[in-house]
Amino acid sequence: MAGYQVVKVYPHDPQAFTQGLVYLDGFLYEGTGLAGRSAIRKVRLDSGEVVQQHRLDPQYFGEGIAVWGNRIAQLTWQSEVGFVYDRATFKPLRRFSYTGEGWGLTYDGRRLVMSDGTATLRYLDPATLKETGRLTVRDGAKPVAHLNELEFIKGELYANVWQTERLARISPKTGQVLGWVDLTGLLDPRDRAGVDVLNGIAYDAAGDRLFVTGKLWPKLFEIRVKPR
Repeated sequence: MAGYQVVKVYPHDPQAFTQGLVYLDGFLYEGTGLAGRSAIRKVRLDSGEVVQQHRLDPQYFGEGIAVWGNRIAQLTWQSEVGFVYDRATFKPLRRFSYTGEGWGLTYDGRRLVMSDGTATLRYLDPATLKETGRLTVRDGAKPVAHLNELEFIKGELYANVWQTERLARISPKTGQVLGWVDLTGLLDPRDRAGVDVLNGIAYDAAGDRLFVTGKLWPKLFEIRVKPR
């Protein structure tokens, strides 16, 4: 079990029910949830300022997002529908369907990887948004349920596990957990009033920076994973 070192703390909108988080070209792209409050946003890292936003229709509970090329995909929780937007304008381009719940989403350079709250990840073709395969995640022999927000980092899948303060590092080839990162104590107890669970992983590949936050958290953290 690895620990962490806080490198820098940034402001985060405490009204943002963070479901998906991506860092790209100096900005955070964030998908938020809750019925009537769900959106995709473009956010300045240093200030937390929302510079662009598209709100979902109130019947949709927004979930994870992924960015590839000039596209953003966003899942919804129980509506069995996802949306694709133009990354520059946030203009809706298309919708796609899937069975069951939508939780987390990331892009591994070839495929979209989706979680649905179980121990099974789904692979989607970015061109068609159709499912092309599945991968069960296990820690040893035990399936790891409640996989949530996902991020592809240096050839591994990182996942939030719902209602825990741990990140799982997952082999995309075997589904085996390669290690855990314990983020216990990240948010100061004085900042915990009204917050929900840890959720949100973003990686700056160019700068080798890892960012994490939570649902309704007032802060976003740049961390460095430290072996124990």
